[in-house]
Amino acid sequence: MSLSVYDEVIGTEELNRGDRVEMVVAIYESADAVREHDPNTETEAVNTRRKLQTQQAESHSTGSKRYRLTAVFLGLLCVLLLTAITLLWIKFNNLTAERDQLHTSNTNLTVERDQLQISYTNLTAERDGLQRKLSELEKATQEGWMYFNSSIYYISTETKSWSKSREDCRERGADLLIINSREEQKFIHKLRGDRWAWIGLTDSEREGVWKWVDGSALITGFWGTGEPNGSKEHCVLTSYMSDPVKNWADFTCYYQFVWICEKRILMRG
Repeated sequence: MSLSVYDEVIGTEELNRGDRVEMVVAIYESADAVREHDPNTETEAVNTRRKLQTQQAESHSTGSKRYRLTAVFLGLLCVLLLTAITLLWIKFNNLTAERDQLHTSNTNLTVERDQLQISYTNLTAERDGLQRKLSELEKATQEGWMYFNSSIYYISTETKSWSKSREDCRERGADLLIINSREEQKFIHKLRGDRWAWIGLTDSEREGVWKWVDGSALITGFWGTGEPNGSKEHCVLTSYMSDPVKNWADFTCYYQFVWICEKRILMRG
């Protein structure tokens, strides 16, 4: 390379950029031409070229490593994000299921609470009813009533006709006696002693069709022997005979006898 060429390059600093590029190309071409005639220069050029190639290879290798590391890092980051999203989704589903279970439990507890409240209200009403029944029973006992099998009974100390006897029972909040069982018949036999007493049975509406004062038909009767036997005897009294069970008799309703009143007083509210 001649000094004149170098000076020529220095002198062109004020040229425009395009001219300078052309000058640099010319310089390198001139330098290549000189290297063809200078063995030492050619060797240096080869070494320089190898160094550049090595640097380029190292730079390329470093860039590739950096790219691979970046790709691995991004891949790991994606895996971590995907794992985190999956865990959060599972947690969300679990929380949703727990929320639904809690809602169901709350609904069931609300239903149970309402049922308990209803039961409590019913028990309170039943307790109050029992207290009223007990108070009524205590008062009735003091007034001469007798308790037997969910009813209280009163036997009068004076005598009246069948219709007047029934009026008295109604004034007492009761009615003439209705006998529904053999056990009740035996109880009444002990209660009345040796007195004949009116009971709430009559066929006044239709001859031979016996009905109780509550309108129910007679199913089981405890008639004495040969009873009933009078076509004009439409009312019934008990204890006409000594047999504790079979001792009913029909009688003329205007006759006066003691009577037995009955009031249902169930021991449930």
